[in-house]
Amino acid sequence: MATMRRWLATIAFILAASVGLGTQSSPPAAGEATGPTAARPYGLKVPEGHDGRAPLPLVVLLHGYSSNGSAQNAYFRLGAQADRSRFLLAYPDGTRDLTGNRFWNATDACCDFYGRGVDDVAYLDAVIDDISGRYPVDPRRVFLVGHSNGGFMAHRYACDRAGRVAAIVTLAGTQWQDPSRCPAPSPVSVLHVHGSDDGTIRYEGGSTPKGAYPGAVTTAGTWAGKNGCSGSLVPTGRRLDLDVSVSGDETTIDRYGGCAGVDVELWTINDGSHVPAFNGHWAESIWDFMAAHPKPGP
Repeated sequence: MATMRRWLATIAFILAASVGLGTQSSPPAAGEATGPTAARPYGLKVPEGHDGRAPLPLVVLLHGYSSNGSAQNAYFRLGAQADRSRFLLAYPDGTRDLTGNRFWNATDACCDFYGRGVDDVAYLDAVIDDISGRYPVDPRRVFLVGHSNGGFMAHRYACDRAGRVAAIVTLAGTQWQDPSRCPAPSPVSVLHVHGSDDGTIRYEGGSTPKGAYPGAVTTAGTWAGKNGCSGSLVPTGRRLDLDVSVSGDETTIDRYGGCAGVDVELWTINDGSHVPAFNGHWAESIWDFMAAHPKPGP
């Protein structure tokens, strides 16, 4: 138990100290869930000038352990991107554990450390259903974005609800260690982003006090297998400058070949940490991936 407390304190400190994730910030526009999610409201950004009739993509942003939705939105800067690119942005909060930190019950490794057994898949179902009942959501363009514990949760949700998710983008949050626990009966496009020097959720894989998790390459490989990709993970030759703390175009892009109708990509932030110092290209870059990957049609 002492080891777990130390690990939790470390990850909470890293997140809070690096990007101020311990404080709330005012959302640009907010909506509160009704019905099944009334006990757990969520932030909702509606793009400026939306006429209430045109179907819009929906992006659900999932925060890291000990963070909250508003702070994660401030860090990823997706609110401004929602106005530019015209999509709905939801940023819900996880529930609090015995230490007072918000978490998502994602995989066996992360992050229901005290065994509360919260059904966060059902909660995210309710959030998406609630928004779809109040706004015209394009069902072929529902996306999840997650960081750390939120990344684990994005993988979990896509595994369990592949039929309603077009694509996920995850930063430093990986798949199940046991791929058989990810049913994923239909293809999902996946962009996994990970810093090579991440000391919290390690690029090469590792363990939390609850269990083991796979590395970044294995996570991408699991999705390639679920999606029936026939090719290998190969470099694209493209590079991006996303992290201002690392000089040059530090992020390399690898992609699986032979993925019919979907894509699986791995972006490696070379020398990047668990909480990269993103520049203004981050939100636009990950949105470009999502926008290019609607759910394949019949």
